[in-house]
Amino acid sequence: MKEFTITVVPTNRPTILKFETNQFIVKNDNYEFKNIDEAKTSPLARQLFYLPFIKTVYISSNFIALERYEIVEWDDVKDEVAQQLVEYLNAGEPIVLEDENKQKAPITVYAEVTPNPSVMKFVANKKLVPTTFEFKNIDEAKNSQLAKQLFQLPFVKEVFLDENYVSVSKYDVTDWDDITMELREFIRNFIADGKEVVSAESVQTKTAESPGKQPVGEDLDDTSKQIMNILEEYVKPAVAMDGGNILFKSYEPENKKVNVILQGACSGCPSSTFTLKNGIENILKNMMGEMVQEVVAVNG
Repeated sequence: MKEFTITVVPTNRPTILKFETNQFIVKNDNYEFKNIDEAKTSPLARQLFYLPFIKTVYISSNFIALERYEIVEWDDVKDEVAQQLVEYLNAGEPIVLEDENKQKAPITVYAEVTPNPSVMKFVANKKLVPTTFEFKNIDEAKNSQLAKQLFQLPFVKEVFLDENYVSVSKYDVTDWDDITMELREFIRNFIADGKEVVSAESVQTKTAESPGKQPVGEDLDDTSKQIMNILEEYVKPAVAMDGGNILFKSYEPENKKVNVILQGACSGCPSSTFTLKNGIENILKNMMGEMVQEVVAVNG
């Protein structure tokens, strides 16, 4: 059994804290329990309600979110709660007694164009992976059965996975009109069959490296950390909508240049230069003043 780890993630509500797991913990649904009686189908939630400050328990595919009463502050108890969750999960105890015969929601996948004419985004109605994965070729895709099978199609050039979508980059020999339906059905059938999108080992490794957001290194200067936070909060959500991802690479204080890595649909996109100069660069200049003069992209 692979070991569970927990990453504590704040939310926009100070009374609610997310405890993200490095593996999926439930399959069929999201769950909300407001008291111990409602939690009769969740041994984990019942145990959490024995903590006197727990008001509500939310359980989803890769996280447990807890709402507290005002009698405590999360800073005083979050480490103990995280440790309790790790011990519970690693003991192999049941999280939710899910009804395997329950009628599952049908899997839907729709195709969405991106600013990059070589990339199409295929969006699913369920979570596929807890963090981003990028595969440039079939050798890199050894830990992703979905990506590996996609690379067996002769027109697939690169594959990028984010929470609920797959971005596919194609070679120019084929038009999207000829292959979009085939790809959409292929991806939908793969997900509907319940196959593993990325191996549990790979998810565990990647989540430990980057639990939902790019980790801020302790050796980075304050300016670099500020740039990373701006990219995470203001830039990354917009980039993800276009089927891509952006990562901070480095900051050069001598010439005030920010280097970033573009992934997915943003990598090699003809409009990426415009996006950098009129979008990302302007945001950083407006928010950081003279600390930033230029943003340069390195394709992922």
